[in-house]
Amino acid sequence: MTAQSSLAFVVDDEPAMLDIVTFALETQGFTTESFRSAEAAWSALERSRPDLVVLDIMLPGISGISLCQRIKARWEVPVMLVTAKGEVSDRIAGLEAEADDYVAKPFHPRELALRAQRLVRRTDSSRIVVTAGIRLELDPGSHDVIVGTERVSLTNTEYKLLAALIAHPNSPLDFSQLLLMCWGEYDRHGDREMIKAAIYRMRHKLEATVPGSAAAIESVRGTGYLLRADR
Repeated sequence: MTAQSSLAFVVDDEPAMLDIVTFALETQGFTTESFRSAEAAWSALERSRPDLVVLDIMLPGISGISLCQRIKARWEVPVMLVTAKGEVSDRIAGLEAEADDYVAKPFHPRELALRAQRLVRRTDSSRIVVTAGIRLELDPGSHDVIVGTERVSLTNTEYKLLAALIAHPNSPLDFSQLLLMCWGEYDRHGDREMIKAAIYRMRHKLEATVPGSAAAIESVRGTGYLLRADR
């Protein structure tokens, strides 16, 4: 997806800043929806997923950091944090909340828009892989994977695991890495069996939809999995 067809949610309690950010994004081809609070943005996110969220840290009620954490816990949506503060502590808080980028006020509107374009392009490229001539594309809005031209419904666990594998094609990921990437946790008792069961179900779904597609996910004996992609 290109920025010309991308939807950005902009969240800021200051009307003037909302106007600046939305204008900057729209001049680069984004479609925008504006929200004055984290609560309003969250309600909209539960109905539909944008390609990007541009989020002010200092919001009334639920903070921008808290909203970023909520978004990242549920969806693969890139988040750019915007704040009047430039302190290191704010940047660290943003990184800990898994924000994808950070812009401090005052900023040049074109710089913000170009950063937004980069985030969307980077996210798109990490959702698509071709393996044995078969195209796999993640749909973050529905948590489906499109295999060739066929859509396959995945559970949240299956989707997270496949997203991690697609983002690191031809690279073995051990169980600890998968747990950390998908849930921010380290290896615990029973987690490996959960991953094995989810991978087994996912392979079965892929193969039943497009024969040969399940072979893309290879077991790395005793350690984890990798997704074999065409070079």
